[in-house]
Amino acid sequence: MSATLTAMITTIETAARQLESGQLVAFPTETVYGLGADAENPSAVAAIYAAKGRPANHPVIVHLAPDADIHYWAKDIPVEAHQLIAAFWPGPLTLILKRAAHIPDAVSGGQDSIGIRCPSHPVAQQLLRAFKNGKGGIAAPSANKFGHVSPTTAQHVQDEFPAEIANQMIAAVLDGGQSEVGIESTILDLTRLATHGPVLLRPGHISATELAAVLGIQPSAPDITAPRASGTLDAHYAPNTPVVLIAENALELTIQQLLDSGKKVAVMRYREHVQQNVQALKVIVADPSAYAHDLYAGLRELDAAHADVILVEMLPDETAWQGVNDRLRRAAFDSREVLQTLLAN
Repeated sequence: MSATLTAMITTIETAARQLESGQLVAFPTETVYGLGADAENPSAVAAIYAAKGRPANHPVIVHLAPDADIHYWAKDIPVEAHQLIAAFWPGPLTLILKRAAHIPDAVSGGQDSIGIRCPSHPVAQQLLRAFKNGKGGIAAPSANKFGHVSPTTAQHVQDEFPAEIANQMIAAVLDGGQSEVGIESTILDLTRLATHGPVLLRPGHISATELAAVLGIQPSAPDITAPRASGTLDAHYAPNTPVVLIAENALELTIQQLLDSGKKVAVMRYREHVQQNVQALKVIVADPSAYAHDLYAGLRELDAAHADVILVEMLPDETAWQGVNDRLRRAAFDSREVLQTLLAN
Protein backbone atom coordinates (compact mmCIF):
# COMPACT_ATOMS: atom_id res chain seq x y z
CA MET A 1 0.00 0.00 0.00
CA SER A 2 1.44 3.39 -0.99
CA ALA A 3 2.28 6.09 1.54
CA THR A 4 -0.30 8.37 -0.05
CA LEU A 5 -3.03 5.75 0.29
CA THR A 6 -2.05 4.91 3.88
CA ALA A 7 -2.31 8.58 4.83
CA MET A 8 -5.77 8.81 3.29
CA ILE A 9 -7.56 5.82 4.85
CA THR A 10 -9.46 7.95 7.38
CA THR A 11 -10.36 10.46 4.69
CA ILE A 12 -11.61 7.66 2.45
CA GLU A 13 -13.84 6.31 5.22
CA THR A 14 -15.23 9.79 5.80
CA ALA A 15 -15.78 10.29 2.08
CA ALA A 16 -17.66 6.98 1.87
CA ARG A 17 -20.03 8.12 4.63
CA GLN A 18 -20.51 11.45 2.85
CA LEU A 19 -21.47 9.63 -0.34
CA GLU A 20 -23.88 7.44 1.58
CA SER A 21 -25.55 10.56 3.00
CA GLY A 22 -26.17 11.93 -0.52
CA GLN A 23 -23.19 14.29 -0.79
CA LEU A 24 -20.73 14.68 -3.67
CA VAL A 25 -17.09 13.59 -3.45
CA ALA A 26 -14.40 14.06 -6.08
CA PHE A 27 -11.92 11.20 -6.28
CA PRO A 28 -9.03 10.00 -8.46
CA THR A 29 -9.20 7.25 -11.03
CA GLU A 30 -6.48 6.02 -13.36
CA THR A 31 -8.15 7.94 -16.22
CA VAL A 32 -9.20 11.32 -14.78
CA TYR A 33 -10.70 12.58 -11.50
CA GLY A 34 -14.41 11.87 -11.11
CA LEU A 35 -17.18 13.78 -9.35
CA GLY A 36 -18.99 11.05 -7.48
CA ALA A 37 -22.44 10.44 -6.00
CA ASP A 38 -24.46 7.44 -4.87
CA ALA A 39 -25.68 5.98 -8.17
CA GLU A 40 -28.91 4.77 -6.56
CA ASN A 41 -29.80 8.18 -5.14
CA PRO A 42 -31.46 10.27 -7.89
CA SER A 43 -31.20 13.46 -5.83
CA ALA A 44 -27.46 12.95 -5.37
CA VAL A 45 -26.99 12.21 -9.07
CA ALA A 46 -28.99 15.36 -9.88
CA ALA A 47 -26.52 17.30 -7.72
CA ILE A 48 -23.69 16.15 -10.02
CA TYR A 49 -25.58 17.51 -13.01
CA ALA A 50 -26.21 20.80 -11.20
CA ALA A 51 -22.57 21.22 -10.13
CA LYS A 52 -21.24 20.48 -13.61
CA GLY A 53 -23.95 22.25 -15.60
CA ARG A 54 -24.45 18.93 -17.38
CA PRO A 55 -27.50 18.29 -19.62
CA ALA A 56 -29.94 15.93 -17.88
CA ASN A 57 -30.02 13.53 -20.85
CA HIS A 58 -26.24 13.00 -20.90
CA PRO A 59 -25.45 9.72 -19.08
CA VAL A 60 -22.86 9.21 -16.37
CA ILE A 61 -20.70 6.15 -15.72
CA VAL A 62 -21.23 4.00 -12.62
CA HIS A 63 -18.01 2.88 -10.93
CA LEU A 64 -17.97 -0.47 -9.13
CA ALA A 65 -15.65 -2.24 -6.70
CA PRO A 66 -13.56 -5.12 -8.12
CA ASP A 67 -15.76 -7.77 -6.48
CA ALA A 68 -19.10 -6.06 -7.17
CA ASP A 69 -22.01 -8.03 -8.60
CA ILE A 70 -22.61 -6.60 -12.07
CA HIS A 71 -25.86 -8.54 -12.29
CA TYR A 72 -27.25 -6.13 -9.69
CA TRP A 73 -26.69 -3.25 -12.11
CA ALA A 74 -27.32 -4.79 -15.52
CA LYS A 75 -29.50 -7.45 -17.10
CA ASP A 76 -29.15 -9.71 -20.13
CA ILE A 77 -25.37 -9.58 -19.71
CA PRO A 78 -23.74 -11.24 -22.75
CA VAL A 79 -20.77 -13.58 -22.55
CA GLU A 80 -18.72 -10.90 -24.36
CA ALA A 81 -19.05 -8.66 -21.32
CA HIS A 82 -17.59 -11.32 -19.03
CA GLN A 83 -14.72 -11.87 -21.47
CA LEU A 84 -13.88 -8.17 -21.51
CA ILE A 85 -14.19 -7.86 -17.75
CA ALA A 86 -11.76 -10.75 -17.30
CA ALA A 87 -9.31 -9.13 -19.72
CA PHE A 88 -9.48 -5.45 -18.75
CA TRP A 89 -11.02 -4.90 -15.30
CA PRO A 90 -9.95 -3.21 -13.13
CA GLY A 91 -9.01 -0.72 -15.81
CA PRO A 92 -10.10 2.03 -18.20
CA LEU A 93 -12.93 0.21 -19.99
CA THR A 94 -16.62 1.16 -19.66
CA LEU A 95 -19.23 -1.31 -20.85
CA ILE A 96 -22.69 -0.19 -21.94
CA LEU A 97 -25.23 -2.86 -20.95
CA LYS A 98 -28.97 -3.10 -20.44
CA ARG A 99 -29.85 -1.39 -17.14
CA ALA A 100 -31.46 -3.47 -14.41
CA ALA A 101 -35.05 -2.33 -13.83
CA HIS A 102 -34.53 -1.28 -10.20
CA ILE A 103 -31.59 1.04 -11.00
CA PRO A 104 -32.80 4.65 -11.36
CA ASP A 105 -32.55 6.01 -14.88
CA ALA A 106 -30.93 9.20 -13.58
CA VAL A 107 -27.52 7.63 -14.33
CA SER A 108 -28.42 6.81 -17.91
CA GLY A 109 -30.05 10.05 -19.04
CA GLY A 110 -33.41 8.30 -19.21
CA GLN A 111 -32.17 5.41 -21.40
CA ASP A 112 -32.64 1.70 -20.67
CA SER A 113 -28.87 1.17 -20.69
CA ILE A 114 -26.14 1.74 -18.11
CA GLY A 115 -22.41 2.40 -18.34
CA ILE A 116 -20.31 0.55 -15.75
CA ARG A 117 -16.63 0.19 -15.08
CA CYS A 118 -14.19 -0.87 -12.37
CA PRO A 119 -11.33 1.64 -11.92
CA SER A 120 -7.82 0.43 -11.11
CA HIS A 121 -6.65 3.43 -9.07
CA PRO A 122 -5.98 2.28 -5.47
CA VAL A 123 -7.75 5.27 -3.91
CA ALA A 124 -10.83 4.71 -6.08
CA GLN A 125 -10.84 1.03 -5.14
CA GLN A 126 -10.54 1.79 -1.43
CA LEU A 127 -13.40 4.28 -1.68
CA LEU A 128 -15.61 1.83 -3.56
CA ARG A 129 -14.92 -0.92 -1.02
CA ALA A 130 -15.72 1.45 1.88
CA PHE A 131 -18.90 2.78 0.25
CA LYS A 132 -21.90 0.61 1.17
CA ASN A 133 -19.49 -2.20 2.12
CA GLY A 134 -18.40 -2.52 -1.49
CA LYS A 135 -21.89 -3.20 -2.79
CA GLY A 136 -22.72 0.31 -3.98
CA GLY A 137 -22.01 2.09 -7.22
CA ILE A 138 -20.57 5.58 -7.52
CA ALA A 139 -21.88 7.59 -10.46
CA ALA A 140 -18.97 9.75 -11.53
CA PRO A 141 -18.43 11.81 -14.66
CA SER A 142 -15.22 13.81 -14.85
CA ALA A 143 -14.86 16.40 -12.09
CA ASN A 144 -15.03 19.53 -14.23
CA LYS A 145 -17.65 21.90 -15.58
CA PHE A 146 -19.48 20.30 -18.50
CA GLY A 147 -17.50 20.42 -21.74
CA HIS A 148 -14.31 21.69 -20.11
CA VAL A 149 -10.90 20.02 -19.90
CA SER A 150 -11.02 17.00 -17.59
CA PRO A 151 -8.96 17.13 -14.35
CA THR A 152 -6.01 14.83 -13.79
CA THR A 153 -4.97 16.18 -10.37
CA ALA A 154 -6.80 17.17 -7.19
CA GLN A 155 -5.64 20.76 -7.77
CA HIS A 156 -7.40 20.79 -11.14
CA VAL A 157 -10.65 19.83 -9.38
CA GLN A 158 -10.20 22.59 -6.81
CA ASP A 159 -9.46 25.09 -9.57
CA GLU A 160 -12.60 23.99 -11.43
CA PHE A 161 -15.03 24.13 -8.50
CA PRO A 162 -13.85 26.74 -5.97
CA ALA A 163 -17.35 27.99 -5.14
CA GLU A 164 -18.91 24.52 -5.02
CA ILE A 165 -16.19 23.29 -2.64
CA ALA A 166 -16.37 26.44 -0.50
CA ASN A 167 -20.14 26.15 -0.03
CA GLN A 168 -19.89 22.36 0.48
CA MET A 169 -21.88 21.50 -2.62
CA ILE A 170 -18.87 19.21 -3.09
CA ALA A 171 -18.11 17.71 0.31
CA ALA A 172 -14.57 16.44 -0.32
CA VAL A 173 -11.77 16.06 -2.85
CA LEU A 174 -9.57 13.00 -2.40
CA ASP A 175 -5.99 13.46 -3.60
CA GLY A 176 -4.47 10.44 -5.30
CA GLY A 177 -1.76 12.16 -7.31
CA GLN A 178 -1.81 12.65 -11.07
CA SER A 179 -3.98 10.24 -13.05
CA GLU A 180 -1.83 7.64 -14.75
CA VAL A 181 -3.74 7.25 -18.02
CA GLY A 182 -4.85 10.85 -18.39
CA ILE A 183 -7.82 10.50 -20.75
CA GLU A 184 -11.25 9.03 -20.12
CA SER A 185 -12.10 5.34 -20.42
CA THR A 186 -12.82 3.48 -23.62
CA ILE A 187 -16.60 3.02 -23.95
CA LEU A 188 -17.96 -0.08 -25.68
CA ASP A 189 -21.66 -0.67 -26.36
CA LEU A 190 -22.79 -4.29 -25.94
CA THR A 191 -26.54 -3.68 -25.93
CA ARG A 192 -27.10 -4.41 -29.64
CA LEU A 193 -24.82 -7.34 -30.34
CA ALA A 194 -27.36 -9.23 -32.43
CA THR A 195 -27.89 -6.35 -34.85
CA HIS A 196 -24.76 -4.17 -34.64
CA GLY A 197 -22.09 -6.22 -32.86
CA PRO A 198 -19.84 -4.43 -30.35
CA VAL A 199 -19.78 -0.68 -30.98
CA LEU A 200 -16.91 1.59 -29.93
CA LEU A 201 -18.62 4.73 -28.64
CA ARG A 202 -15.48 6.43 -27.31
CA PRO A 203 -11.85 5.39 -27.90
CA GLY A 204 -9.40 5.45 -25.03
CA HIS A 205 -6.33 3.80 -23.57
CA ILE A 206 -7.70 0.34 -24.42
CA SER A 207 -7.66 0.27 -28.20
CA ALA A 208 -10.07 -1.22 -30.72
CA THR A 209 -7.32 -3.67 -31.64
CA GLU A 210 -7.06 -4.90 -28.04
CA LEU A 211 -10.84 -5.24 -27.80
CA ALA A 212 -10.93 -7.20 -31.06
CA ALA A 213 -8.26 -9.57 -29.77
CA VAL A 214 -10.62 -10.58 -26.94
CA LEU A 215 -13.90 -10.48 -28.86
CA GLY A 216 -12.71 -12.03 -32.11
CA ILE A 217 -14.38 -9.19 -34.02
CA GLN A 218 -13.46 -5.57 -34.69
CA PRO A 219 -15.78 -3.10 -32.93
CA SER A 220 -17.79 -0.96 -35.31
CA ALA A 221 -18.24 2.82 -35.30
CA PRO A 222 -21.32 4.34 -33.64
CA ASP A 223 -24.46 4.99 -35.68
CA ILE A 224 -27.34 7.38 -35.03
CA THR A 225 -29.22 4.78 -32.96
CA ALA A 226 -26.31 4.12 -30.58
CA PRO A 227 -26.91 4.82 -26.89
CA ARG A 228 -25.84 8.23 -25.66
CA ALA A 229 -22.65 7.96 -23.61
CA SER A 230 -20.36 10.17 -21.57
CA GLY A 231 -17.98 12.45 -23.44
CA THR A 232 -19.24 11.71 -26.93
CA LEU A 233 -20.61 15.11 -27.95
CA ASP A 234 -18.87 16.76 -30.89
CA ALA A 235 -17.62 19.62 -28.71
CA HIS A 236 -16.01 18.55 -25.43
CA TYR A 237 -12.80 18.61 -23.37
CA ALA A 238 -12.17 22.25 -24.33
CA PRO A 239 -10.18 24.94 -22.49
CA ASN A 240 -11.38 28.55 -22.48
CA THR A 241 -8.78 29.47 -25.10
CA PRO A 242 -9.75 28.28 -28.61
CA VAL A 243 -7.88 25.19 -29.78
CA VAL A 244 -6.86 24.80 -33.43
CA LEU A 245 -5.23 21.66 -34.86
CA ILE A 246 -2.43 22.41 -37.35
CA ALA A 247 -0.42 20.06 -39.58
CA GLU A 248 3.29 20.07 -38.82
CA ASN A 249 4.20 21.43 -42.27
CA ALA A 250 1.97 24.46 -41.72
CA LEU A 251 2.66 25.08 -38.03
CA GLU A 252 5.71 27.39 -38.25
CA LEU A 253 4.15 29.59 -40.93
CA THR A 254 0.87 29.84 -39.02
CA ILE A 255 2.67 30.81 -35.81
CA GLN A 256 4.62 33.51 -37.63
CA GLN A 257 1.51 34.88 -39.36
CA LEU A 258 -0.30 35.16 -36.03
CA LEU A 259 2.69 36.80 -34.35
CA ASP A 260 3.06 39.25 -37.23
CA SER A 261 -0.57 40.26 -36.76
CA GLY A 262 0.02 40.93 -33.07
CA LYS A 263 -1.71 37.84 -31.71
CA LYS A 264 -0.66 35.91 -28.61
CA VAL A 265 -0.02 32.26 -29.43
CA ALA A 266 0.30 29.16 -27.25
CA VAL A 267 1.62 25.96 -28.84
CA MET A 268 1.42 22.24 -28.04
CA ARG A 269 3.61 19.96 -30.10
CA TYR A 270 5.45 16.66 -29.91
CA ARG A 271 8.53 17.57 -31.90
CA GLU A 272 11.31 19.34 -30.02
CA HIS A 273 11.48 22.95 -31.13
CA VAL A 274 12.11 26.25 -29.40
CA GLN A 275 9.77 29.01 -30.49
CA GLN A 276 10.99 32.08 -28.63
CA ASN A 277 8.12 34.44 -29.35
CA VAL A 278 5.10 32.37 -28.43
CA GLN A 279 3.15 33.10 -25.26
CA ALA A 280 3.56 29.51 -24.01
CA LEU A 281 4.98 26.25 -25.37
CA LYS A 282 4.24 22.69 -24.27
CA VAL A 283 6.26 19.85 -25.81
CA ILE A 284 4.95 16.34 -25.06
CA VAL A 285 6.84 13.13 -25.81
CA ALA A 286 5.85 11.54 -29.11
CA ASP A 287 4.37 8.45 -27.48
CA PRO A 288 0.60 7.85 -27.30
CA SER A 289 0.55 6.87 -23.61
CA ALA A 290 2.84 9.70 -22.55
CA TYR A 291 0.87 12.19 -24.62
CA ALA A 292 -2.44 11.05 -23.11
CA HIS A 293 -0.96 11.31 -19.61
CA ASP A 294 0.10 14.94 -20.16
CA LEU A 295 -2.64 16.15 -22.53
CA TYR A 296 -5.15 17.72 -20.14
CA ALA A 297 -2.54 19.16 -17.79
CA GLY A 298 -0.85 20.63 -20.85
CA LEU A 299 -4.06 22.20 -22.14
CA ARG A 300 -4.72 23.71 -18.71
CA GLU A 301 -1.16 25.07 -18.58
CA LEU A 302 -1.50 26.69 -22.01
CA ASP A 303 -4.97 28.00 -21.19
CA ALA A 304 -3.50 29.82 -18.18
CA ALA A 305 -1.21 31.76 -20.54
CA HIS A 306 -4.26 33.71 -21.80
CA ALA A 307 -3.21 33.55 -25.43
CA ASP A 308 -5.58 34.27 -28.31
CA VAL A 309 -5.31 30.70 -29.55
CA ILE A 310 -3.75 27.34 -28.69
CA LEU A 311 -2.20 25.73 -31.77
CA VAL A 312 -1.81 21.97 -31.46
CA GLU A 313 0.43 20.05 -33.85
CA MET A 314 -1.64 17.29 -35.44
CA LEU A 315 -0.84 13.80 -34.23
CA PRO A 316 -0.21 10.74 -36.39
CA ASP A 317 -3.39 9.25 -37.84
CA GLU A 318 -2.73 5.80 -36.43
CA THR A 319 -4.71 3.41 -34.23
CA ALA A 320 -2.39 3.92 -31.27
CA TRP A 321 -3.22 7.64 -31.28
CA GLN A 322 -7.00 7.19 -31.64
CA GLY A 323 -7.86 8.14 -28.04
CA VAL A 324 -5.90 11.39 -27.88
CA ASN A 325 -6.89 12.33 -31.43
CA ASP A 326 -10.52 11.92 -30.39
CA ARG A 327 -10.08 14.26 -27.41
CA LEU A 328 -8.24 16.90 -29.43
CA ARG A 329 -10.81 16.80 -32.22
CA ARG A 330 -13.59 17.45 -29.73
CA ALA A 331 -11.58 20.15 -27.93
CA ALA A 332 -11.12 21.97 -31.25
CA PHE A 333 -14.63 21.40 -32.62
CA ASP A 334 -16.02 24.85 -31.78
CA SER A 335 -12.88 26.62 -33.03
CA ARG A 336 -13.05 25.85 -36.74
CA GLU A 337 -13.33 29.48 -37.83
CA VAL A 338 -11.05 30.94 -35.16
CA LEU A 339 -7.82 30.85 -37.13
CA GLN A 340 -9.29 32.59 -40.18
CA THR A 341 -10.82 35.25 -37.94
CA LEU A 342 -7.57 35.88 -36.07
CA LEU A 343 -5.54 36.14 -39.27
CA ALA A 344 -8.10 38.47 -40.84
CA ASN A 345 -8.11 40.96 -37.95
